[in-house]
Amino acid sequence: MKTAKTATQNACKLCNPLGACLAFRGIEKCVPFLHGSQGCATYIRRYLISHFKEPIDIASSNFNEDTAVFGGSHNLKLGLKNVTQQYRPEVIGLATTCLSETIGDDVDMILKEYVNLFENGEPLPNGEPLPVMIHASTPSYQGSHIDGFHAAMKATVAKLAEEGPKKNLLNIFPNMVSPADLRHMKEILKDFNIPFVLLPDYSETLDGGPWAEYHRIPKGGTPVSTIKETGMASGSIEFSSVLNTEKSPAGYLEKTFAVPRYQMPMPIGIKQSDAFFGLLEKLSEKPLPEKYEDERRRLVDAYADGHKYIFEKKAIVYGEEDLVVAMAAFLREIGIVPVLCASGGKSGLLKKRLQELIPDLDEAGIKVRDGVDFVDIEDEAKVLKPDLLIGNSKGYTMSRKHNIPFIRIGFPIHDRFGGQRQLHLGYRGTQELFDRIVNTVIAEKQSSSPIGYTYM
Repeated sequence: MKTAKTATQNACKLCNPLGACLAFRGIEKCVPFLHGSQGCATYIRRYLISHFKEPIDIASSNFNEDTAVFGGSHNLKLGLKNVTQQYRPEVIGLATTCLSETIGDDVDMILKEYVNLFENGEPLPNGEPLPVMIHASTPSYQGSHIDGFHAAMKATVAKLAEEGPKKNLLNIFPNMVSPADLRHMKEILKDFNIPFVLLPDYSETLDGGPWAEYHRIPKGGTPVSTIKETGMASGSIEFSSVLNTEKSPAGYLEKTFAVPRYQMPMPIGIKQSDAFFGLLEKLSEKPLPEKYEDERRRLVDAYADGHKYIFEKKAIVYGEEDLVVAMAAFLREIGIVPVLCASGGKSGLLKKRLQELIPDLDEAGIKVRDGVDFVDIEDEAKVLKPDLLIGNSKGYTMSRKHNIPFIRIGFPIHDRFGGQRQLHLGYRGTQELFDRIVNTVIAEKQSSSPIGYTYM
């Protein structure tokens, strides 16, 4: 008999405003700003820095005891003015924390009051125009980091997108992927000769080169001028399986500006990559460039070469729901059984989307659990005895304790170097994932062998 669960232990998700801060870093000349306590900003900065290995500034309205009782209006206005004077941003991406949401601060009203201060005669900071202020509601007691990520992007297009004559322009909402994935997406779209807006784009801001001197706002990101054009695009591609229209930036553009929304799973694996490239061929009216035909052929050949090592291996995969859906479908494609597909997310659509992509889900004995923590996953692992554990660095303790070979993907990767440069998407990303999986299986077999062979 199961007992009621009263608390989460070691959550399989991160906080809502963390995802918003990450997304805002993908807008050019934008400073993320948290309306709440300094501790929230410090935690999120440290968490992001550990993964991306880049300096990350996140401003804060610095709640204290008085602010928590009487409201944060004064702190927010003062903080916005200070950030404008010190950083001179074009955009301030404002996300709320648990505390400001709990006391009920009306952030939109406070922002209007702040703008009115300058319209009614108060001198502008540095004599420059006020930055665009984008507000996303992101309480951590509701949802997870991926909800904050999407909330920030929907708030961005809601604030900036403009109506106008339709253009030969494609919006790409890539979900919470790596800077390497973002660079690969840009390469693909350029090879198809499709004008595009990629939002967000933190491929430079969170994975750039060295500086001769410190930059308060790193170069890179999607320019405001191009975000304004998203309402004039001929279509939007959104990599998501579980994001509903109400929370979707592409859904907002479709509803408000009649921009067609093409929603699809992350293109991981041959089947889903075929669907993505097929859509690009349709929208661009151009054939698949030869380089990607070559990548696909090499991947098919690799599947054949590596099949004997991984066929019918069992894996547990966990993380954001969209990543779990795409990875589980890919694992089934290569002959691995994802015996547990787990996420801390609670969209209510995880199993439905997995059933759509994995027809033999029930026959293969694949368990699907959402809203779980790592204690739940570990309990399942004890029974399922998987050959592989696939997910972010937070699963390492379980991997070590139960001696399960571990493949790190997604976010965060804190205990290995280069997590921000891992490729997951398209034929090329799938090839890298496939090679890592096969080599992990081979390495485990080799290290556990009493012979110590050196040839496979």
